Amino acid sequence: MGWTDERVELLKKLWQDGLSASQIAKQLGGVTRNAVIGKVHRLGLSGRATPSKPARTVFKAPRPSRPISSAPAAPRRIAEPVSHAPTPPIRYVDETPGTATVLTLGAHMCKWPIGDPSMDNFTFCGRRTGEGPYCTEHSQVAYQPAQAKKRSGAAELARSLRRYI
Repeated sequence: MGWTDERVELLKKLWQDGLSASQIAKQLGGVTRNAVIGKVHRLGLSGRATPSKPARTVFKAPRPSRPISSAPAAPRRIAEPVSHAPTPPIRYVDETPGTATVLTLGAHMCKWPIGDPSMDNFTFCGRRTGEGPYCTEHSQVAYQPAQAKKRSGAAELARSLRRYI
């Protein structure tokens, strides 16, 4: 459908009333939200009312009623003061190699892959790491010291000078 004068006037009225472009498109029929936005832009419409927002119903779950007991209430204990010294959390991690899966791999667990990733028995090392992603054994394999290059004197000089010739 094209933009007739009546439809343009209705668009202007609905826009000033604060309806969204989607709501206007539904009321006009035959146009999309983007067509409405484009027409509003071409008409230079501004100064619209605050956009309408659909009323949302807030559902609160009813609180379960407390069971009323006929027995007299037992006296409450006063809690002993707790020391504020932080205690490290106890972690029960199986640190044997090859037990960690993608789902159980933690931040300080060795991420060395063991097996074929396409197989069902694929795991990671899973041992505790110091610094970096691997345990000490796998770090020694993964990070090799740089090998010293062989320098053969004249032959090496000739090879390096070929870059500039």
